[in-house]
Amino acid sequence: MIVPRLITEGTMSETPTARRPRIALAGATGRVGRTLTKLLAADSLDLVALTRRPSEAREQLGIEVAEIDFANSKTIEDALKGTDRLFISHGTSPQQVTDEIALIDGAVAAGIGHVVKLSTMGPATRRNPVAWHMQIEAHLAQQPISSTVIRASAFAEMLLSFANQISTGTWNGAGENGRVNFVDTRDVAEAARIALLEDIEPESQRIYHITGPRAWSMQQLAAEFSRVLDRSVSYKSRSLGEQRAALLAGGLPPFVADLFTGLEQFFRDSALAETTSTFQELTGKPPRKLTDWLVENAAAFRQA
Repeated sequence: MIVPRLITEGTMSETPTARRPRIALAGATGRVGRTLTKLLAADSLDLVALTRRPSEAREQLGIEVAEIDFANSKTIEDALKGTDRLFISHGTSPQQVTDEIALIDGAVAAGIGHVVKLSTMGPATRRNPVAWHMQIEAHLAQQPISSTVIRASAFAEMLLSFANQISTGTWNGAGENGRVNFVDTRDVAEAARIALLEDIEPESQRIYHITGPRAWSMQQLAAEFSRVLDRSVSYKSRSLGEQRAALLAGGLPPFVADLFTGLEQFFRDSALAETTSTFQELTGKPPRKLTDWLVENAAAFRQA
C-alpha cells in the first residue's frame, strides 16, 4: 500500500507561525473539481479558485476566487503568486491544450512547486480528447517543477449521456463487444486530494492511474441497468460510421459527434478496460462500485 506523507501532517505547517499551504484550483466547478474543493475545505489550507466567471464560482464554491483571462498570461501569473500547488482540470474543448499550457506556464512563472493535472487513460492516439491530454502532459513533463498526472478511466457520469435511450429500453452505440472500466468521480477527487497534499521532492514526476473495480462490456452494462431499473434494457451495436451519422442526425455539431464517436472507438477497442489497484493503495479502501453509482442515479435513467 502506498502511504503518502501529506503536507497537512507536517512540513509546511510544522511550526505555529508557519503559514497554511495555499492551493489553487483551475476547474473547481467541474465534476471532479467540486468534490475536490469540498474535500480540501476540510483540511488546514488556503484555497483559491481560478475562473473566468468569478460570480458564478463564488456562489457555487464559497471559497476565494481569482478571475483569470487565458489570453492574458499576467492575470494567471498574478492569480498564482504566493500559491504552493495548482490543480488543473479543464473542460473538453478546442481551447483545452492552449488554456492548460497557459496555466502550466503561469505556474512556472509564479514559482509554484507542484502541479497536479487531471488527465485520462487511453492509448497513444490522434483522437481527441486523449490526444489533447497527451500534448499537455508532454509540455508539463518538460517544466522544472514537480508534477503529478491523474489519469482516470471513463467517468461513470458519462453514462448519463445515454440516459434518454436507456429510459426507452434500447441503447444504441458502437461499443460492440469491447469492455470499459468506469470510475466514480468522487474517487478521482480523493486521489487528486492526496496528490495535491503529498510531500514530494522538487521536480518529482508521478502518474496515478485511477479506475473502478472492474471493466464492463456494453451487454453486461445493459443487463445491470435491467436489474437496477427492474425493466428490460438492451444494447444494440452498430458501426462507427452509423453511430456518427446518428449523432449528427440528432443535432450534435460535427465537433461533438467526432468526440463521441472517438469515445465509442475506445469502448469498441477495450482501450479503457484497464483495472488498477492504485486507488486502494493510495486510500486504503476499494474504489466505489459502478452498480452503487447506478442505484444512486437510477432516477435519471427512468425518465422517458
